[in-house]
Amino acid sequence: MKLGHTIIYVNDVPATMDFYERVFGIPKKFLHESNAYGEMETGTTVLSFLNHARATEFTGTSSSNSLEKDPNAFEITFIADNAPAAYEKAVAAGATPHRAPQQTPWGQIVSYVRDLNGVLVEICSHIPK
Repeated sequence: MKLGHTIIYVNDVPATMDFYERVFGIPKKFLHESNAYGEMETGTTVLSFLNHARATEFTGTSSSNSLEKDPNAFEITFIADNAPAAYEKAVAAGATPHRAPQQTPWGQIVSYVRDLNGVLVEICSHIPK
């Protein structure tokens, strides 16, 4: 088995896709004509978004994220060649700062922002070998 998709439930799929393209430079891959589902061009594992109504229809439930409350118990991680610069660029483009870049004991630089839905996004460097 292999991981194929990460699907995040959001209020507005097109607005979320626009945000990820503008803030993180991730191109759009596919947006369904209903605007209820979309995918970003993220490589082998697809980052996708589904609106709450369709998520509830398919799964029977749909938990929401919000900037007004603590992040849910997951994060998306983007690896950048220059993590501090990527963090600054994301914040300047509209991401909500959550935790400024810092170096871990194992030598990786990590930082956190939140997207327009309140989803926690880690921006980090590669783990040193």
